[in-house]
Amino acid sequence: MSIAPSSSAPAAGIPTAPGSLPLLGHAIPLLRDNLAFIASLRDQGPLVRIHLQPGRPTIVINDPALIRQMLVDLAPGLDKGRFFEKMGQVLGGDSVVTAAGADHVRKRRQLQPAFRHSEIARYVDLMREQVTRTAATWTPGRTLDVREVMVKLSLDMLAATVFASSLDEQAFLRLRRDLSVVMNGVGARVMLPDWVERLPLPANRRFNASRAAVRALIGDAVAELRSRGHDTGDMLSMLMRAEDEETGEPLTGHQICSEVLTLAVAGTETTASVLSWIFYELARNPEVDERLQAELDEVLADRPVAFEDLPNLPYLRNVITEALRLHHTGWLVTRRTLAPIRLGSQEIPADTELAYCQHALHRAPSLFPDPLRFDPDRWLDQTWRAALPDGAFLPFGAGKHKCIGDHFAMTEIATAVATLTRAWRLETVPGQSVRPVARATVRPSALLMTAGHRRA
Repeated sequence: MSIAPSSSAPAAGIPTAPGSLPLLGHAIPLLRDNLAFIASLRDQGPLVRIHLQPGRPTIVINDPALIRQMLVDLAPGLDKGRFFEKMGQVLGGDSVVTAAGADHVRKRRQLQPAFRHSEIARYVDLMREQVTRTAATWTPGRTLDVREVMVKLSLDMLAATVFASSLDEQAFLRLRRDLSVVMNGVGARVMLPDWVERLPLPANRRFNASRAAVRALIGDAVAELRSRGHDTGDMLSMLMRAEDEETGEPLTGHQICSEVLTLAVAGTETTASVLSWIFYELARNPEVDERLQAELDEVLADRPVAFEDLPNLPYLRNVITEALRLHHTGWLVTRRTLAPIRLGSQEIPADTELAYCQHALHRAPSLFPDPLRFDPDRWLDQTWRAALPDGAFLPFGAGKHKCIGDHFAMTEIATAVATLTRAWRLETVPGQSVRPVARATVRPSALLMTAGHRRA
């Protein structure tokens, strides 16, 4: 890591995006259309300054090599940054997602056993059972709010793998309602100056109440399962067996609650959005749907998908990979400099926010030909893939903070798609304007689809 001379002055030579206002910074263009605003910064240079809060500039990184340098080479000298600071208001500062430095490494090791290959293989049957139950509730001609359906399915799969049983309907409804308020609130708080969240606004009161309700619901579930005192073989049981490396003591109820809540947020919002986009693209691209069904028929015949089948379904994997490219759920990943650093040729002072947008990065025309076209076959071009710069495609991040649940997520999505699409075909309801909307994650603005039987 190169260290620049200590300085509190803004980094020289980095352009500032237009549209900044006193006190509000770039809040107005971000609130108007944050994805379009961030994407527009690609044309202004590899590094562009925006203002999210007074006194601390944010530098948006558009160059893949510099993004990788931030995530990998410079990682030891960086904190998690603004987005994760706001997520910490929900998850707690002691979760694997929000912790930094040695704390993050220690917590990652505590969680790692839950994501071993053998454990993920065991979860597939539980996941498939929940997907099958969901599909059994559909009827031909029924119009579905696909994202809501996928959120419920994701919560059910989470409950099966984390709690070894489904949440009851009332608990689900409460958790879904409050999680929605919380995640929308996190997205807004990233874009707005810090002083706004201290105002006595109805939105702030709703956020605070929903945050407390989510933590209470998860906390009660954890306490109930802990009181039973037996190992059910789920992720929660593994967390209960985990010990703090420094003290040798078991994790506290608060620590377990933070990690379970992390799984709830990461395993519902992101998974539901990716699944929604996949069904949308299959409906828009019938030739992709036909090829996917041909592969599933050839590999699976009439039996349900199993963990050992997944490596033999390369087209399914490419469909998921292309969805993660075109419709990535991450819109602003942040880090914060703890000391002056050198990023590329630029000297960056301490206490500077660094950020990049996976959604914009994966749609860059300079990196991905015809970037707005859904094309799973692009991943078959080994020459193009070899020429793709490091840091250009980051579906799960990179470096020591790369998503710990990447294989779990790919398995979960593949199981859901392979199971649902063999029984049902979803068609988009005419007249909709389906576009990406970024809150805490990027998701469809609205997605109504009509269900039809795939097989007699």
